[in-house]
Amino acid sequence: MINSTFSSLDWLIFLAYFGVLAFSSYWFSRSKINSTKEYFTASNAMPLLAVAISILATTQSAATFLGVPEFSYSHNFTLIGFYFSSLLGVIFVAKYFVPKFYEINAITVYELLENRYGESAKKQAGVMFLVGRVMASGARLYIAALAISMILFLDIAFVHMLISILILVLGALAYTYFGGVKSVILSDIIQAITYVSAGVLVVFYLYTSLEGVDILATLNASDKLVFIDTSLDGKFSIIGLLSGWLLLNIAAFGLDQDMTQRVLSCKNKDEASRSLLLSILFTIPIVLLFLSIGALLFVHYQSTEVLQTFKGEKITIFMYYILNEMPEGLRGFVTVGAIAAALSSTNSVLGAMASVAIEDLYKPYKLAKNPNTDERHFIKASRNAVLFFALTLTLMAILSYFWQRYAELSLIGFALGVMAFAYTGLLGVFFSAIFTKRGSVKTVPFALGGGFLTVLALQPYTFGFSIGFAWQIALGTVISFAIMQSIKQKE
Repeated sequence: MINSTFSSLDWLIFLAYFGVLAFSSYWFSRSKINSTKEYFTASNAMPLLAVAISILATTQSAATFLGVPEFSYSHNFTLIGFYFSSLLGVIFVAKYFVPKFYEINAITVYELLENRYGESAKKQAGVMFLVGRVMASGARLYIAALAISMILFLDIAFVHMLISILILVLGALAYTYFGGVKSVILSDIIQAITYVSAGVLVVFYLYTSLEGVDILATLNASDKLVFIDTSLDGKFSIIGLLSGWLLLNIAAFGLDQDMTQRVLSCKNKDEASRSLLLSILFTIPIVLLFLSIGALLFVHYQSTEVLQTFKGEKITIFMYYILNEMPEGLRGFVTVGAIAAALSSTNSVLGAMASVAIEDLYKPYKLAKNPNTDERHFIKASRNAVLFFALTLTLMAILSYFWQRYAELSLIGFALGVMAFAYTGLLGVFFSAIFTKRGSVKTVPFALGGGFLTVLALQPYTFGFSIGFAWQIALGTVISFAIMQSIKQKE
């Protein structure tokens, strides 16, 4: 049974948080923007530490906020292996990708393909990114709104879901529209502090509520304190972490404009590389914090039958605890923590998609027609693009709401994997561009499509069989790279 609606204290915390958002969005957006480079990369003037925290915040969505405790509750701590794989991934990106981006003074990562294969290669990669991002981020927006609607309104009625979606989109727009990436990066510091503080408070409350219980002995008896998956076919086995998951991390941190836009805002390639490494070193203890929440919830509910559903929706154990047992005050703080995690990923994707749409697609077209187009025109176009993608993500989130109820195929399950589908093609193309002299502008679309279709063919809903997700990424990348290698680039 649901515990209660928001108390006065919860609403006070909620309103205070949005007061901070309103003031900080105004404060961070005071500077006048004079060029799209300033709007999208802050003219390469952002401090290393701020960028590192922003990258950290971008990786932590509302799904992560609620989903990481679910993993340790249901399984163990082996999820942490994914983040050590991330560390290896960012080391690779910092060594081989970041110097290339700074060498050409890139605003988007896909400009590297223009430099190597031609303008159409940049456009094709940009379109691949935009299509995948709209689906994936729209679905994530829906998941975040689902959680917020459950907590705030104790239901998932369409009107309340729409309000929750608009809370997130308008909060993201407050930073992104006026201040660009500089405002987003600075706001991410607030979001990171908020949701990490929420996690710390929950761990403290759960730990103190389990007074007299031997927590470690209980977890150890149930094999919950396992950190390394030594099996051959486990989800986070060592083989998987060093193959498919590693490739996924290389793509996420090096080829996804959503993440790399922050990296490209640093003063130089050395600071950009260090910001990547620092972000993962910050992330690992934070993930352990949220894995600890799941472990403590396992001890808390060890002798209780828990039905993890709400209004027909499957919910995580952390959401179950928030809805049923979390005390007032803490409930409000955890709610703004979930919103903070969602905002940090939503505002980043608005700026990232706008940068690709303007810099890679619209600006070359406009300058070809009118080489004297004023920079103010492109700044206005950039802000219009942010608005456009905010609307697009809202519509995708609404579509997800209805799809979940009337379609047999889970759009969310597919949409959350779309970026991984796109990553395989991008990995093959970029590996070819950076490490070989083969490939051409003609092979780029076939390589992008080949990677995507390979992963799609390996989904259970396609031909009825599937291999592990890590192996799907690895195989898709190999196919894409092989396609690029089929033709030698003309001198």
